[in-house]
Amino acid sequence: SGRLTYAQVRDQANRLAVGMMRLGIEPQERVLLQLPNWNEFAYGFFALQKIGAITVPLIDRYRQYEIHHLLKLTGATVWIVPERYRSVEYLPIIKDVLRDNSQVRHVILVRSEGRQPFLKLETLIGDADGSQVQIHHLSKRRPNPMQVAHMGPTGGTTGLPKVVPRTHNDLLCNVEYAALAWELGHHDICLLAGPIGHDLTLTKGLCGTVFTYGKCVLLDATEPEAICRTIEREKVTAVVWVPTLASRLADFERLDEYDLTSLKKMHCGGGASTPELIREVMAKVGCHYFNAYGGTEGQSTMTRITDDLQTTYHSVGRPTCPYDIYKVVDSDGKPLPIGTSGELLIKGPGVFSGYYKAPEENAKLFDPDGFFRTGDIAKIDDRGNIVLTGRMKEMINRGGESISATDIERLIIHHRDVDMVAVVPMPDPVMGERVCAYVKLKAQAMLTFEGIVAFLKSQGASVLQLPERVEFIDAMPLTQSGKIDKRALVEDIAKKL
Repeated sequence: SGRLTYAQVRDQANRLAVGMMRLGIEPQERVLLQLPNWNEFAYGFFALQKIGAITVPLIDRYRQYEIHHLLKLTGATVWIVPERYRSVEYLPIIKDVLRDNSQVRHVILVRSEGRQPFLKLETLIGDADGSQVQIHHLSKRRPNPMQVAHMGPTGGTTGLPKVVPRTHNDLLCNVEYAALAWELGHHDICLLAGPIGHDLTLTKGLCGTVFTYGKCVLLDATEPEAICRTIEREKVTAVVWVPTLASRLADFERLDEYDLTSLKKMHCGGGASTPELIREVMAKVGCHYFNAYGGTEGQSTMTRITDDLQTTYHSVGRPTCPYDIYKVVDSDGKPLPIGTSGELLIKGPGVFSGYYKAPEENAKLFDPDGFFRTGDIAKIDDRGNIVLTGRMKEMINRGGESISATDIERLIIHHRDVDMVAVVPMPDPVMGERVCAYVKLKAQAMLTFEGIVAFLKSQGASVLQLPERVEFIDAMPLTQSGKIDKRALVEDIAKKL
């Protein structure tokens, strides 16, 4: 907590950087940075950049399973982590992880009571020599812009997280052009409520705001009441997060008790934004909605303030970096004409060059011309806007027919009683896969399987798009980054069958 000027953050980051150099942390050494939305995340992130070490940002909710995997994969030797956060005691987790990872030389605890055998971040900062001599030594550690700046774990909806190395240059390219696209500037007060270890909040939020000299408001709560209170108190002008949180805010029944008139814009990525959600946010919250698409790997598109409503409702806008090339191809890799759906491929200065230590996967990941296969199905309209129509891995193969889970979700979410929907394949001995829809209804709503099928037919859905089973659930499982966890649903339906 607390308010800090840029000069104060720089002083803390410099001191921490000097303290880390004294510990012997070398350039290109990997450091896990696992903190919630606390100021200390900024100290750690910028200190590591200054000494040329590689940050591996972790979401605070990662536990032994993911941490152990990421330590092994990245070879990280230092881990910055809270002693406790809310109800979570990290010490047992730390002891568990260290048992199998002898390469970890230093655990640096944050907000620790100091009774532990580990280093304390506050002590490292407090004991550091902040003299000009030390700052001069620090300046010599300035990294080469083509070196790896950080390694971002990807969401992990396809098994264990993969790691995306990003150089200082390609990261800055991403940050700068995205900030320009939604007109972030020094006048903006940007709220970061999603986990700061997640690529969207870190690059588009923290880095984008600092890059444009704005003010960052770090909030380590996602309840609508805390968000509304913070927007009102801090006169927040901009927010960057996932559609799940936008929906939670728009559905908050006490929204009109708060003064949210300062909020001018909302940047939503990391999941699909429906026209209904965008309409609801614009009407109830009264701010402009930037419909965005991105990934840790570097894909980055966004609608613009000048776009008409139809473009914002139905597309994720244009690439934020004018030097990135986006194309749509068929199954043979041949470019498709305007307005035709196919796999989206991208290449350019903001795009990564392959997952870390994954040669087999990387061989399949790039086409012969070096374009990254995103795995997303899209079409590009005549004005260059990207319209996402599905995920390749969200194609359900029913007896040889490819069915888009995303298309069915788009149809079902139009029903006035449906709050959230996820469509997944369920194994079938005859057809290979059949279609199963998981549906979370709005409060007090009643809906049946037959009701959903009748509604889909009334919208002109094909027979293939009719789910063969519907599971009504009270809560939708979410991944650490706030997206619907389809893997959990696939496992759940397989168990039920």
